[in-house]
Amino acid sequence: MEKINIRKIVVAILALTGLILSVKLAMIYYDANFNKYALPSFCSINDFIDCDGVAKTTESQFFGIPLAYWGIFLYSFIFLLLGANRLKKIKLLKFLEVFKNPLSYIGALGLISFTISITLLCISLFGIKKLCVLCAITYCINLLIGLAAVAFGNGGFIKAFKDSFADFFDAVKHKCYLIAFIVVALLAGCGLYYTTTSLIFAPQVKQQRDFGEFVNAKDNKYAVDGNVLGEPLAKVIVYTYTDFNCPICEAYNIMIHKAAKELTNVKFIHKNLPLDTECNPFLKAPFHEGSCRMARYAIAAEKQGRFWAINSKFFELHPNSDEEIIKIAEKLGLDTEKLYKDANSPEVKAQLAKEIDQAYSQGIDATPSTKIGNELYVGMKPYSQFLKLLEDAGASKRY
Repeated sequence: MEKINIRKIVVAILALTGLILSVKLAMIYYDANFNKYALPSFCSINDFIDCDGVAKTTESQFFGIPLAYWGIFLYSFIFLLLGANRLKKIKLLKFLEVFKNPLSYIGALGLISFTISITLLCISLFGIKKLCVLCAITYCINLLIGLAAVAFGNGGFIKAFKDSFADFFDAVKHKCYLIAFIVVALLAGCGLYYTTTSLIFAPQVKQQRDFGEFVNAKDNKYAVDGNVLGEPLAKVIVYTYTDFNCPICEAYNIMIHKAAKELTNVKFIHKNLPLDTECNPFLKAPFHEGSCRMARYAIAAEKQGRFWAINSKFFELHPNSDEEIIKIAEKLGLDTEKLYKDANSPEVKAQLAKEIDQAYSQGIDATPSTKIGNELYVGMKPYSQFLKLLEDAGASKRY
């Protein structure tokens, strides 16, 4: 009896430590993903040891629930098991009598949670390439809980698992406990379905999904052909500033095309902002070389009423020479002789220079940038947020 009490005390101390750390991790997770005014946490030291950075990744949740919350549940459940023999005397907690070997359950849970923890640690070190120190401590606590709970002189972990399974199957032989288990399982399943689909606790996952369609797309399935993207007489005018060699701009281009398909009363007007020293006098060093060439050809294609067609092809194929551009134009059915002549004309070069000057005069020096009314947004926003900005400006969804 003495040894059992000591084991319970050790497990209780470890579980309390794990619970405190999990609560702290939950606070860090909340600040990292929901509190834009939060200061960096004490355990965000550099690019590698970065609790905040880990909390912002999609791997910091499971079924839409932060891992810290799972930790709180685990350690709270361990406390419940530790007190099962006493708590089962309370009428509402009589169900705890099914846990005949609570330390066996705790030992099995400790080993299972440690195994999961090792997987998470590998993801953290080799996938995310960041380490959450507090998380690593809880991983060690999980192992220590398992080691402290089992009796190694009496079967160790093998007996712990056997006892746990035996207790479970003995419990579900009783009709009332079987029904209760099924109800709890269904409620848990419904809860996990809700958190997984709504992502109410995991905005970083929702954001990745918002970007995923556009970042992972092989081509622009929403592409239009002419010079107008959206409705010609729309009241909401959106100016987009992009560079054909900007990786994010490629995904952004697909996003605005999709928005034009789904919304009414909005029109997108493209403005060239190549970050290429060939035509951009505001740059001090070479950057997106070849962007100026594509921008000139895009303006030339507009003269043939095919701007958006060649625009999407440039993002998709990234041509590196006049010859490659001409091949693209031939497949699109453009007049290639006129296209080449216009692209290299003083008129087109002057128009490109004017677009660049106008962008910088408005403080726009990065791509992609979006101007809706008087509001300027730099970068690519999640699609749901982007739609909301357009709807707030006066656009509406198609029905």
